Amino acid sequence: MGNQDRFKQAEFAAMLGIVCNIALAVVKGIVGVIAHSKALIADAVHSASDVVGSFAVYVGLKAAKLPPDEDHPYGHGKAESIAAIIVSILLVLVGFEIGYSSIKAFFADIEPPKTMALYVIAFSIIVKEALFRYKYKLGKKLGSNALIVNAYEHRSDVYSSIAALIGVGASVLSKSVGIEWLEYGDPLAGLFVSILVL
Repeated sequence: MGNQDRFKQAEFAAMLGIVCNIALAVVKGIVGVIAHSKALIADAVHSASDVVGSFAVYVGLKAAKLPPDEDHPYGHGKAESIAAIIVSILLVLVGFEIGYSSIKAFFADIEPPKTMALYVIAFSIIVKEALFRYKYKLGKKLGSNALIVNAYEHRSDVYSSIAALIGVGASVLSKSVGIEWLEYGDPLAGLFVSILVL
């Protein structure tokens, strides 16, 4: 496989990640607000961070294929590794932000989220797992660390969505089963998401 073909495939994967993450972040954010779900909003923030992560990978791949010049006599290949580092730092910052937001929710009035949040979370899990498998396989095939790191971002989103699904599910059930403390499942899931992200 030629270098040009390798970059073309990697760029397509990064762009696909950007488009899917924008769509998921917007849908999860809107439904999270409508459904009053802290966990889904936290999950939306996680997806939004993946947009920036995928974009960093895309820019890194673009830079890596530039030919050597006076300032970079060995080429720009390291740009891909720098993109992977940027994604990692970004995830740490987002993890702290989600954790802080979830802890604050414990001290506010709790309102169980609406059931529609569960459908959005389930859909997100399917999309993110598909993106993980696609990017991980392609990253291994192309020998791209940036794509592999980006694939694991999608996998961390799968785990965060599963946590959100459990938390939102517990909160939704709290009234029908008459167990009030289950209402805290939603912000607890948000806190768990932040730990997973970190």
